[in-house]
Amino acid sequence: MALWGSRRRREAEDEALIRSLYNEHGRALIAYATRLTGDRAAAEDVVQETLIRAWRNPDALVNSKGSVRGWLLTVARNIVIDRVRALQARPAEVAPAAGTEPTQDDHADSVVNSMVVMEALESLSEDHRAVLMEVYFRRRSVAEAAEALGVPPGTVKSRSHHALQALRRRFGRRTPRGKG
Repeated sequence: MALWGSRRRREAEDEALIRSLYNEHGRALIAYATRLTGDRAAAEDVVQETLIRAWRNPDALVNSKGSVRGWLLTVARNIVIDRVRALQARPAEVAPAAGTEPTQDDHADSVVNSMVVMEALESLSEDHRAVLMEVYFRRRSVAEAAEALGVPPGTVKSRSHHALQALRRRFGRRTPRGKG
């Protein structure tokens, strides 16, 4: 059980690190990457990759001789350079024939929705958020979530109910009468 707690603590620390990096340096990174790429969507991909590299190398952030922002901007620049070089190394892409539909749907809406949901989850208490994470994101049954959280199943049901009510209020949706 100690290993499980240690892993959860590490995951929480990792999430806090990335969240704080994005909150403090996200705008500067996006502006810089947009200037380098000339494309906002490509810049967002560069920022995401930069944050992934920061997550994989937390020691570089703590032990670097320069500033954290400088390290992040350097990583972003290197990612852009690598992408340009990769495009130059492969043959030119052929434009799709007229009338053909893209093979993959645009996922921008789902990214925005995910960000909105994550922000809404942050507004919940730790207990309510933990229950929703177990039941909906980890797809555990009430009994499994209760065991993972160390609380009775009834508490999981109650917290889940109240957490969903809080989210509904946040998004301005009323619960129909007679419905949970």
